[in-house]
Amino acid sequence: MATRWGIISAGRISCDFAAAVQLVQKEVVAVAARSLQDAKNFAAKYGIEKAYGSYSEMAKDPNVDVVYIGTINTHHLPVSSQMLKAGKPVLCEKPLCMNVRETQQLVQTARECGVFLMEAVFSRFFPAYKELSRRLQDGEIGEVVQVIASLGKNLIHLDKLMHPEMGGCTTLSLGIYPIQVASLAMGGDKPLKVVAGGHLIDQGVEVTTSACLVYSKGRVASLSESVTADLPSEAFIVGTKGTIKDCWRAPGCLMPRVSLAEVKEEIRIQVGTVYPQDTV
Repeated sequence: MATRWGIISAGRISCDFAAAVQLVQKEVVAVAARSLQDAKNFAAKYGIEKAYGSYSEMAKDPNVDVVYIGTINTHHLPVSSQMLKAGKPVLCEKPLCMNVRETQQLVQTARECGVFLMEAVFSRFFPAYKELSRRLQDGEIGEVVQVIASLGKNLIHLDKLMHPEMGGCTTLSLGIYPIQVASLAMGGDKPLKVVAGGHLIDQGVEVTTSACLVYSKGRVASLSESVTADLPSEAFIVGTKGTIKDCWRAPGCLMPRVSLAEVKEEIRIQVGTVYPQDTV
């Protein structure tokens, strides 16, 4: 029997997920949103049988095997926790949580409940990422000494990225991609030091950042991301025997870890983005 998916939130990212699930011939049996009408409209568009106006109804549905969560960032922790405690495996859109403390809390909940939890970062499954990993493991470019990566797109029209109450900022929206490439290239090692700077707008979120991650053995990663400028979407992994150029999107292009949340948090706090969740 096909895995039966439930989708929480009827926003744009959930639309993308619903369309992708249908392409691989999996089954979406329910959608839940804060507005019942939004859920009904979403269900009609994608041929989904059940539409719920509350997340608790989804949690109680015995016909839902696994849940995808596409809510705004600030809702990831409470909604994911609710589903895990109801015994529903969770695939939560990135960023998994707002900060390290929340990430650790959610991971602990999943472990205590014995339920699957995963951060949804689609680039981890690009064929090019698998190829990059193979080439690094085979030592094709020798020992990695430096990573240079950037990703930027003008997204200032998206309100959710410009307001802290919605969990917006460039590090949480785009920064995870360069950070993950650095993590992969550095063998999953945690950086010894993070130095970051960027531009903080009046709303209190950073929209452009640059960060230097310093690792053991003199290895360095230089990362840049922006939601106000179109930066090159590429990465260079430099080794003692050569260089690999990688891109973010197929066909030109990774492992949920708390350490990635730690790097993201360090970058945005150095730039000046602070959320209410950080002071709890």
